[in-house]
Formats: sequence, structure tokens, C-alpha cells
Amino acid sequence: MIELKTAGEIDKMAVTGAFVASTLATLADQAEPGVNLLHLEHRARALVAERGAVSCYWDYAPSFGRGPFRNVICLSVNDAVLHGLPHDYVLRDGDLLTMDFAVSIDGWAADSAVTVVVGDNTDPADSALVASTRRALAAGIAAAVPGGHLGDVGAAIGAVAAADGYAVNTDFGGHGIGRTMHEDPHVPNRDRPGRGLRLRPGMTLALEPWWGRGTNRLTVDPDGWTLRSADGSNTAHSEHTIAVTEQGPRILTVVR
Repeated sequence: MIELKTAGEIDKMAVTGAFVASTLATLADQAEPGVNLLHLEHRARALVAERGAVSCYWDYAPSFGRGPFRNVICLSVNDAVLHGLPHDYVLRDGDLLTMDFAVSIDGWAADSAVTVVVGDNTDPADSALVASTRRALAAGIAAAVPGGHLGDVGAAIGAVAAADGYAVNTDFGGHGIGRTMHEDPHVPNRDRPGRGLRLRPGMTLALEPWWGRGTNRLTVDPDGWTLRSADGSNTAHSEHTIAVTEQGPRILTVVR
């Protein structure tokens, strides 16, 4: 079931989204060579506690993971792209770090993800990969207009991937969000225009294009959570929580 949110409820989600965005910005500034992933996890925990927010990840136990998840942020490095379990790893110059973070404040959730290059040793192919997911996110957001279809969003995202030469995996994609982190509908990162649900004002979605430089197939780490590209190629992931409104799409996970 899809719950349409009122303008006031969307404003409440935007409060949560602003905290999510500011936390990711803080952690991105701290993600330097020599920093341990566990430091970023504990910094995120401290920020969540200070704000009085509730982690959407802590104790999360979906069917695809080896739950419960006992961290407040997903940290994925290089060929890891989704559900990265924070662990004892020291970041190196040139690493690609994906941070995926979701919390609830006063009963309303928001979810966002960014991929950043650690340090100054930037591989142009990695920069192009990250930029592709960001362009795809912008294209998907632009397609989320009243009267359109859910397939328009996935088609816009997938078109960017195809134009840039990246393969898309549709097992994991975007999703509805609101009172909980994962709600209906599923939003694949590849679809057909005019297909699926009609977009209506009040729908709130987390859009999250992700792909790798090589294959679209994934493997799972022994930790039961971390998903990696099957060929070991680097990956990137960009995500915003948005609302469909009468005035067009509204990005909720931005710093106010």
C-alpha cells in the first residue's frame, strides 16, 4: 500500500532529510586517508544520539541480509556498493567510499547515499562513474512529476547508465519511504517509459542509481551483508529522498 503524504508531513520528512544530508557531509569531510571505517561509524552514532534520531539500520533484519544489522550507516569501499558492513579498514588514497545513511525523526524517515573519492589520487574512470550515478539521480528526480509513471523514473535513470556504458542491476533499487525506511513501491534503476504506477502528489520515494565499471552481477561477503561487483570493479551509488508535489519533485535530503 502506498500512503500519500500531506504537505505538512513532507515538511517533517524534510527535517529528517536535512539531518541525513548534514551527517553525510560531515562524514565526507572526515573520510581521509588513514581514517578507519569504524571511526566514521562511531561518529555517525554520536550524531544520531545528539539529534535524538532513530537509526533505520540498527536491528534491521530483511530477508536478504544476515541480520540484525548492528550499525547506523552502510560503508562500502571500492568494489563494494551496497549494505557495506563497517569494519576495521583504514581508508587509502584513491579509495571510493560509499556512505548510505537513513534515520527517523519524530516518526518520519529519510534516506540518502553518496560516493566520494578519498584523498587526492583520483582515477578518472572512478570520477566518471560517480558522476554518472549523480546525473542519473538528477534525471530520475526530474522525471518524478505528477501524472507521469513510475516507469518514467527508472527509464530516465537507466538511460543515463546506458549512454555512459554501464550495466544496470535491477535486483536492488529505489523504494517508497515515509513512516518507515522501506515502503512500496520498488523503483528499479532500469524501466520503460509510461509503465507502472501513476505518480501522484504526496508520493515519497528514495531514488538510488548505483552501478559498477564492469559487470552488473553481485557477490555477497561472508558477513552476509556487503554486496560487491562480481568482477571486482569499482562501484558508485547516489541517493536522495524526494517527494512528488503539485509543483514538481522536491528533494528532501538536502542541507537547509
